[in-house]
Amino acid sequence: MSILKLAVNSNTARHRLDDWGTVGLPLSEPACQLRGSKIIAPIAHAPEIGLWECSPGQYRREIRSAETMHVISGDATFTPDGGEPVALGVGDVYFFPPDTRGVWNIKNPLRKFYVLFGDA
Repeated sequence: MSILKLAVNSNTARHRLDDWGTVGLPLSEPACQLRGSKIIAPIAHAPEIGLWECSPGQYRREIRSAETMHVISGDATFTPDGGEPVALGVGDVYFFPPDTRGVWNIKNPLRKFYVLFGDA
């Protein structure tokens, strides 16, 4: 197996992404638009990894998987159900435990490198 370079740098911030449609549970009009690019790791039971981008607006996060993310550009606030808002900005790295639910408020187009662990 070859080593894969998963570069997260200024070139990643400009990488062209595919249209993934709108968020599943929008809370704003127009609904947030998603774009992304999955990276296929050539190993059994590999986590889902890739680049993800979301336009400004609000929506509910309902992902069952644990997630690690590195913010490449933009800024947002995430308010977990029953918790305090968390500000996310360029360079931040976060881990969301499984079943982290809450509301995203994307202030400026947010682009992140992500890794989803477990059931997506």
